[in-house]
Order: sequence, then C-alpha cells, then structure tokens
Amino acid sequence: MAVKKPTSSEPRSEANERLLVQAAQKEPARFAELYEAHFERVYAFIVKRVRERQIAEDLTSEVFHKALAALPNFNWRGVPFGAWLVRIANNVVTDQWRKSSREVLEDPPEVVDEVNPEQTEQSAQLFRMVAQLPADQRRVIGMRFAEGKSIKEIAQELKRSEGAIKQLQFRGLEALRAKLGGEHA
Repeated sequence: MAVKKPTSSEPRSEANERLLVQAAQKEPARFAELYEAHFERVYAFIVKRVRERQIAEDLTSEVFHKALAALPNFNWRGVPFGAWLVRIANNVVTDQWRKSSREVLEDPPEVVDEVNPEQTEQSAQLFRMVAQLPADQRRVIGMRFAEGKSIKEIAQELKRSEGAIKQLQFRGLEALRAKLGGEHA
C-alpha cells in the first residue's frame, strides 16, 4: 500500500492532540488528522533505520494501520501520541528485521529504548525541506543519501552525466544549507 504524504505538518499542542485522539476514537475517519500531523515524524524514524524508501513507505503505512486498529485502546498516560506512534514504528521495524533475517543474515536495526523527540523532529524537518526542492534535486538527494546510491549509479538510472548529477546534488545541498541557515539565524 502506498503512503500518501500529507499536505500539512503543523505541530499541535498536547491539549489539541488529545482532542484529536478522542475525536478519532469516536469517529475513525478523524484519524486522518492525526496521520497528517505525525506522518513525517514516523517516516523519518523508519527510513533512518531501514534506508530503503519503498520498505520505509510500506512500514510507515503499517504503523498507521496498527495505530488505527489500536486507537480505541489508547489511553493518555503522560506520553504524547507521537511517542506512542514511534514505539509502534520501532516494533514494526524490529518485526521487519526479524522476517528478513530469516532470509539474509545482517545486523539488526538500531533498537531504541528511549525515543529522542528532538532528533526525530529534526529528521522530519529535513524531510519537509527536501520535499520543497525542485524535482530533479529532490530525486538526486533522495537517491544519494536516503538510498545510498553512488553518483555513477544515479547518473545511469537517470540517464544523465555524472557531472550533471554532481551539479544537481550540489545545488540541492546548497538550497538545504540556505534554508537551515535562515531557520537557525
């Protein structure tokens, strides 16, 4: 199942989030608002661990399906809803690793005992900024850093010269640096 990227990513206060959760518990169609508010955070958490976009999208979708199914049982215990979703994401990533480890022996993903909300939010912010890049730059940045492909592999796949790929990467990174500089100034 494909994962749809939300159009809004406004941070919500705990009280507003609590009201959204209660509304979604009564009317499951309202879960879409929670999805939009937390998609980037959950996706950033997962993609950092699996490093393959398609798998990360599938696992993100699975997290939200599990969250929706378990929503009637969600109770506020002083832990934000986003942290609950990240805990589900951690379990989904661990389950994925266990399934795939039966086929191929590899190192397990990083197991998270405590979620660092600041780091997860920074990753989500970076994903939002990358999403704002022009399509060619966004694609090269994603292939290079999220998928770990070499300049040569990207050039072959996109049917462009290595120099053109390097230029797109340079421009994309410069645009991200400018956005980061502007936000932290």
